[in-house]
Amino acid sequence: MGTLCRAHACGGKKVEDRVKQPTTTGQPQWSSRIVFILATIGFSVGLGNIWRFPYLAGENGGGAFVLIYILCVVVIGAPIVIAELAMGRRGRGSPIATFGRLAKAAGKTDKWSIAGGFTMLTAFLIISFYCVIGGWTLHYIFLALTGALQSIDAAGADAAVNDLLASPWLLMMWQGIFVAINVVVLAQGVKGGLEKAVTVLMPLLFVLLTALAVYGLIVGDGAGTLKFLFAPDFSVVTAQTVLEAVGQAFFSVGVGMAAMMTYGAYLEKSVHIPRTAYVVALSDTAVALIAGLAVFPFVFAYGVEPGQGPGLVFVTLPTAFAGLGGSVAAIAFFGLLAVAALTSSIALFEVFVSWWHKGEGSRARSAVGVGAVAWVVGLGTVFSFNLASGVRPFAFIPGYGEATFFDGIDQFTGTIGLPLGGLLAAVFTGWVLGKADIAEELGISVDGLLFKGWRFLMRWALPLVILVMILAGIRE
Repeated sequence: MGTLCRAHACGGKKVEDRVKQPTTTGQPQWSSRIVFILATIGFSVGLGNIWRFPYLAGENGGGAFVLIYILCVVVIGAPIVIAELAMGRRGRGSPIATFGRLAKAAGKTDKWSIAGGFTMLTAFLIISFYCVIGGWTLHYIFLALTGALQSIDAAGADAAVNDLLASPWLLMMWQGIFVAINVVVLAQGVKGGLEKAVTVLMPLLFVLLTALAVYGLIVGDGAGTLKFLFAPDFSVVTAQTVLEAVGQAFFSVGVGMAAMMTYGAYLEKSVHIPRTAYVVALSDTAVALIAGLAVFPFVFAYGVEPGQGPGLVFVTLPTAFAGLGGSVAAIAFFGLLAVAALTSSIALFEVFVSWWHKGEGSRARSAVGVGAVAWVVGLGTVFSFNLASGVRPFAFIPGYGEATFFDGIDQFTGTIGLPLGGLLAAVFTGWVLGKADIAEELGISVDGLLFKGWRFLMRWALPLVILVMILAGIRE
């Protein structure tokens, strides 16, 4: 689908009148459509679903946040995923090259490459703190292997988190190990590293989360969880709630951070992008909801505050695993959580490794270089929890007066960086690229209702909504 330039998809233009696509010589290609879908879901499904979603839902009142989040995924996230995948496949290069190349081919200024650079900046800021949190999962695997989680209670689980965050050396070590794993996998290439992991471990993670959710609903406070997550109380909704929901939709699905564009560049023409984008977005949302069902029954059963912040998963789940029998469940869960984090971080790292590599020199050398820079920048997040917990580096920016380095990066990427990246992709596909070109890439009729509806979102609705969200985020 989308491989031929039929009259209805090309607006009646002849093939020779259309913009030629870049060649794919030397470009990696996914082995199959299924592998691509698993890899893309693997990128989307990660700490954003299992770590970030539950604590944001807890901080923002539960059900109302969940409803707004799902709406944002369907109406904002997935349509922009469609745009980014289409741009990536048509541009066949890094986000910087793709924006500039496609703009120039459409007769516009190649300064659009700056937009690609911005999405890459956002991605790098995310990966800098993502590797720190990924290191937490490795630490908890170690705790489980040594039996430290065997009979832990809520107070002990809370102490374990605090002890980890209070030790910069421990955080740095696990962060370094997590970065090193990424580097090793990236050095093997797309097929040799990433594909082998996601085809086995992502389905297994989904099964484990589902089993844990079922168990939690039975032995924990299932009624309280269902009410909290699925009985919206809109009286608790504020502008910040909406901003957090939009930011989580972007963060979770992977919009605005360049990786979808990079993965799209490796995509065969036979893959139907709109259908694939919604499979990825809905799978991602399902995992986020299952993660909520897996966490909150134990939150309420053990009397833990649901809005306690990022440590929520690392406080409640060890306590739950003690009730499950301890170490085996903990090893399995945190091992798979680490893999989920890894499949997401690899995608983000791939953006920079492929850009740095550019077909010259050693890919392994490029991976080491990117990993080293990410580790150094990530130290800002490490120290935010201990040595620099009282430092407010962004106090000069309105709305960031109380933010640590980690808080500021998290807030900026979630409420400004990712939405702005999505806005740029929407404007670019809606206004810069010709409608016949983009319709052909999507494999749908340029005169059909589906394409007209999607293009209306790109040209008018989503830029307006996202712009309002960005402005609101700046005022906050």
